[in-house]
Amino acid sequence: MHAYIGGHQAVNDLDFVELALGTPLELWLGVEGESEMERAARLDAARDILADNPALPDDVSRIAAEAIEAYAPELFNVLPLPRPTRRRRSSRKGAAA
Repeated sequence: MHAYIGGHQAVNDLDFVELALGTPLELWLGVEGESEMERAARLDAARDILADNPALPDDVSRIAAEAIEAYAPELFNVLPLPRPTRRRRSSRKGAAA
């Protein structure tokens, strides 16, 4: 089964997020090892996008809230793990030879 949003195929979760935002996540989060020049260009592009679409932060907040609401049972389904039992080592001191 293939999922398409606005003519674009969403292959994984990140594709859905990218299509919902209309921008790649890397634009907002950055990438590991980016240079200062790359960071400055990324932030400049982000400022331009926010200037063109001032409602974007509200839209992102709404999408995040809807995702949390939809998946809350799975997100908060926490089960306590059993504590490992400590093994006692038997003392072999004084054993007969």
